[in-house]
Amino acid sequence: MRRRVRHADLRAVGEVRRELRQLLSRWAAPGGGELAEVATLLTSELVTNALIHADGGAVVTARVGDRLRVEVRDWAPGRPEAGPATMEGTSGRGLLLVRALADAWGIRAEGFGKCVWFELGGGPA
Repeated sequence: MRRRVRHADLRAVGEVRRELRQLLSRWAAPGGGELAEVATLLTSELVTNALIHADGGAVVTARVGDRLRVEVRDWAPGRPEAGPATMEGTSGRGLLLVRALADAWGIRAEGFGKCVWFELGGGPA
């Protein structure tokens, strides 16, 4: 799956979720149903972060094999930082969720911008 999303187009988050679910419906990983739910949540968080915090939109890619790998590439400088989450706030939890639920994850600098990625399935990388 490869999908380009425009800056601030938050409707695209739901569209990316649908495309990811369609891709994952063909994935035969152990615990696939639960992994699909986690993958959908983490992808939503990363795409939303990119659309809110990075000008120029983002490119989302997802590949399945023994593991699922999702990458969200944007053109904003700097590394994302987990902000403080408050009980009343609606932000500050995305990277915390990725850290807690992904088998592996990271941030890779790209010439302009960065790629935030995670992997699920098959245990820790």
